[in-house]
Amino acid sequence: MRKTRYFVAVYAALVLSVSQVAPAQNAGTKKSSPKPAGIISNKENLSTGQLDGTGLMGYISSKAQQPATGYGAGMGFYVAVYPILPEPIDHFQIGLASTWIVPKNADNTTEPLCPPGSYARENWGKGRGPTFHDVFQTIEGGLGLWGSTQFRAGYKPPKFQIVGVPDCYTGNYLISPGWSNSTTAAADNKMGIAQLSNHMLIPPDGLTFQDNPNGELFGYSWMSLPLAEAKPGPPPTGNQHWTLFLALENFKGPLAFMIPESWSKISKDYNFLYGRGLDAQECNSHGGAQEFNTVPYFEVKDKQGVNYSKIPNFIYPVDNNGKTVLMQDVRYYSNKALSDTVLKWRKGESKCNGRFDTSEEACFMAKIVVSPISFRQTVDKKPLIDIEKVVQTAVFDSYTFGLQWHNSTISPNGQFPQYYKETSGGRMAVAASEVPEQLRNKQFEAAIDKKNYTSPSAGAWKNPGPARGPFYTNLADGSRVTYYWYRFIEQPSLQQYSNVWSETMKADLQSTIEKIQKNWGVNQEYMPAPRDGKALVKLDPALLVTPPKGLEIGFVPIVTGQEAAK
Repeated sequence: MRKTRYFVAVYAALVLSVSQVAPAQNAGTKKSSPKPAGIISNKENLSTGQLDGTGLMGYISSKAQQPATGYGAGMGFYVAVYPILPEPIDHFQIGLASTWIVPKNADNTTEPLCPPGSYARENWGKGRGPTFHDVFQTIEGGLGLWGSTQFRAGYKPPKFQIVGVPDCYTGNYLISPGWSNSTTAAADNKMGIAQLSNHMLIPPDGLTFQDNPNGELFGYSWMSLPLAEAKPGPPPTGNQHWTLFLALENFKGPLAFMIPESWSKISKDYNFLYGRGLDAQECNSHGGAQEFNTVPYFEVKDKQGVNYSKIPNFIYPVDNNGKTVLMQDVRYYSNKALSDTVLKWRKGESKCNGRFDTSEEACFMAKIVVSPISFRQTVDKKPLIDIEKVVQTAVFDSYTFGLQWHNSTISPNGQFPQYYKETSGGRMAVAASEVPEQLRNKQFEAAIDKKNYTSPSAGAWKNPGPARGPFYTNLADGSRVTYYWYRFIEQPSLQQYSNVWSETMKADLQSTIEKIQKNWGVNQEYMPAPRDGKALVKLDPALLVTPPKGLEIGFVPIVTGQEAAK
């Protein structure tokens, strides 16, 4: 993985809305983050003549209709899964359609949410101040060809990664149980995600898929569940355990949750933040987008001195009507959708099957509007023009965001314009036949596997330690995962609270997770199925596990390492 500042660039999925672009991680609003390792800023890679990652920057974006106050207890949607590249290449990052969740702090219009010394406050005052509300805390990530992933050689599909940013982009990112923004496991007091499912692994390099998806849907929702009581502190911590639910062909249900203290820690020495983090506040998310972040390119001049450029060949699934679905069925939820029922269930007052209530008082499905495609190229941010002759953003049936292709001579349906000619108005999309042969023949560097992920043999990983293991599985990306079975409450990410939480609180949380594991199966419906009945994507079967005998309930599989398979 990269240094902290680069990680801000790597783990982005999206924009909040047409006018409110996601913060540091998006190329369009970067605040002097360095380039990824292996890319020489604005210079050639000497082995191929390939230029740096500014070959295509921008968004294919949408904005979702916003519900009234009270629908901030969860949100979810479906996104299409596809490889986007015919073959994986290096020095590259594109996020597929996803969203960006922040805590709602609409009452605050003047006070900084980011403490003095935090990265956002010290570096992004212009455009983000005075409140820094959109760079304070986030749940982001999603599907993408992430530049930070280590195992890409020979693996075409995207990967799904959780990303939580609890500290104004100061450096502690929440990626998977026990892991942060490094190939070395997170420090014991920096872990922020707890494994909940006892049927699925969460590798730090991301979730992989079976075969080569081509437009099947990946459904996921973040729901704030009261899995334990709020804590008075100081600092006070709310009871919102933001829990990730998946809706896939071969796995459905809750996978993991963000530990509430991960959000409240930032308020320890900044009391203004009491009750303002995602542990206590409603969520806010304005839409979704596909982000083009780090894309290499080539440039060649013809005999007349006209400059031409080439970007990688982007491919999209397209139907017989020239349509590509990117994202659909964006829903916002109130406490009535699931949170209230879980609370009563915890207290023994009623049963709960985990299924989201979709009645009008519990669920709001948002209508979608889109913005025109907006891209630029080179460090000089030259606009790319005439792309709309090939493809445009579109809304289908009010609730689906995607692309409409136009049977262009520049590029066939489902293939983004790959070649551009320098003009006074920008760089104009042109057909391959119009560019110098030298440019057509240039090939981008192939992706390679990089570092292995390692965890220590001490601290939270070993005390009190696993109940059984090691176990191994080989994933579709060519990596081998090592994992152990831990009692839920003894997993590494929770050990920082072993002497803070009371024994009663720990026993109650363990009991709640056991009830979920016992009663919420992986084949039942939780979030609503796609309205149009489209097929769901299949996870890599190697991610799916069965608890060992004697550990069927109350235990979870924790990934302790990931390396290139031998």
